[in-house]
Amino acid sequence: MANVLSYRPKTGEIPTEPGVYRFRDANRRVLYVGKAKNLRARLSNYFAPLESLHERTRRMVTTATSVEWTVVGSEVEALQLEFTWIKEFDPPFNVMFKDDKSYPYLAVTLADEAPRALVTRTTGIKGARYFGPYPKVWAVYDTIELMLKAFPIRTCKDSDYKRAMQSGKPCFAGQIGRCFGPCSGLVSIEEHRKIVMRFVSFMGSQDRKLINELTQEMKAASAELNFELAAKRRDQVLALEAVLEKSAVVLRDSVDIDLFGIVHDELAAAVQQFVVRGGRIRGVRGWVVDKGLDASMGELVDSIVQTVYGPNNPPPREIVVPERPDDAEALEEWLRGMAGAKVAVRAAQRGEKAALLATATQNAAHSLMLYKTRRSSDFTARSKALEDIQEALGMTEAPLRMECYDVSHLGGTNIVASMVVFEDGLPRKDQYRRFNIPESTDDTDSIYRTLTRRLAYLKDEPADETGHTPAEAEGEAALGEGDELIVPEKRRKFSYPPNLLIVDGGQPQVEAAARALRESGVQGIQLCGIAKRLEEIWLPDSDYPVILPRNSDALFLFQRIRDEAHRFAITAQRASRKRDISSVLGEVPGLGPARVKVLLKHFGSVAQLKQATEEQIAEVRGVGPALAQAIYRHLRA
Repeated sequence: MANVLSYRPKTGEIPTEPGVYRFRDANRRVLYVGKAKNLRARLSNYFAPLESLHERTRRMVTTATSVEWTVVGSEVEALQLEFTWIKEFDPPFNVMFKDDKSYPYLAVTLADEAPRALVTRTTGIKGARYFGPYPKVWAVYDTIELMLKAFPIRTCKDSDYKRAMQSGKPCFAGQIGRCFGPCSGLVSIEEHRKIVMRFVSFMGSQDRKLINELTQEMKAASAELNFELAAKRRDQVLALEAVLEKSAVVLRDSVDIDLFGIVHDELAAAVQQFVVRGGRIRGVRGWVVDKGLDASMGELVDSIVQTVYGPNNPPPREIVVPERPDDAEALEEWLRGMAGAKVAVRAAQRGEKAALLATATQNAAHSLMLYKTRRSSDFTARSKALEDIQEALGMTEAPLRMECYDVSHLGGTNIVASMVVFEDGLPRKDQYRRFNIPESTDDTDSIYRTLTRRLAYLKDEPADETGHTPAEAEGEAALGEGDELIVPEKRRKFSYPPNLLIVDGGQPQVEAAARALRESGVQGIQLCGIAKRLEEIWLPDSDYPVILPRNSDALFLFQRIRDEAHRFAITAQRASRKRDISSVLGEVPGLGPARVKVLLKHFGSVAQLKQATEEQIAEVRGVGPALAQAIYRHLRA
């Protein structure tokens, strides 16, 4: 028996978020369903040496031929989905959740004079509004406990309520602070119903608007020194935030829908389809498709829906997508012909369906990342990509070392250029560099300045005893303050010449880079640029771009190195911006790093801080009137 399972995924491919995993055999039968707070940490236990596993676990993993997972938003959602799939697939290696009890609901009896919130497993209460179902009774009581902090409503039995109203004395639950109905004497019947309707509205929409309103009331009360009301609003906000985090992945029994989470870039789109029948996620299907030229989200939705459904696979009554296509009415009419009934294509904005769509989209994003990672790590695909690039650009040899440059700035300030390196089609992060540009007229000028600095290191001159060539010393002198130039212990690798220089942009950026290359006198380096909109490859002194096939490994490699340069530039620019504002504020006497952090957190952005008055700055914790005046004057100096 082999000690390493053939289907074991690479550690980096497994996400670290909460989720549910499934082991399947050769016939695709689900053998085991489990949940995890951290999927990577949990699954690694199953792929330990076989002799160290429990006998039952060892038998399960050796019987299985594959493992798959679905990412969810929280541990509660993982528990709910695990519960649903154990009931659905009846895995032979699971021993939990084998009972046939129905799901508990949270119900609000709107038909009563004073509506109450209760936990029930029946759905026939006249005039009641139901929320759930929940996988466990404790989950319902937990939700009620949190909601009562934000919406104090009645929870006592009808008999207790009637007795209390007749006697004028609060029920026992009201006396101990567990019931807040009209019998408590704190609210009238009309006021209580308004609170109940607010409760129902929030539970039905899961909208953050109410949280924002309560947050504003909390800040206003605090400003007026009404700390008791501010504390009450704070507790309400925390309670509602906690309820939102417990968003269910189990819907009402009457819900039959398909949800499509879609994430795409310029070349590919990852799709995650959640099949919901009877309010339960009965199946999950994921795939990656090659995109057409400039396909929008609406066009992707239209194409995917037409591909999925047909005479042998009719659609449900409702399809939830990220965005309705332009021809949604025509699409719905076409689906109606297959379903024999009206089919609605909707884009969920809020509520439980939107929460489930967000989970599907999260899984689609992970699938796209996994697709790119596996495609990039394929040696055959990388070799083919390098050969295709050599042929497309007319190079004498394959570009085994490529360097890509991008520029990031904020309104012309904090200009940072990035340089990323790929060797043999794989990133060499130890050789990434970033350059600070003190001033520049535009992106083309920034590209020219950056490449002028970089190419200064490539002149063929002998090195001194420190391993620095005169050209390197010249280039080092040209580096702006804060430029990063990492020197390995034995010999500098910065001067190693690339086969191909790539700039992010079209003709103008390529011409600026070509000018820097000509002035440097460096020979034997091919130059090109990749324009983002149409993914075109531009060469110097060329009137027409090189068009690579949309699904080619060569274009995929170009896109990956360009995206990596963009990511690295953005990261460096944000770090530079943060250092810049921190250093500006740090010049104010009496204002240390801790207070700078508090100020930025309070106002949310530097722009908001600059617009604030002295009085508003003085309201920040730890900042008095004198310090607020100093900050105000310094930011406007």
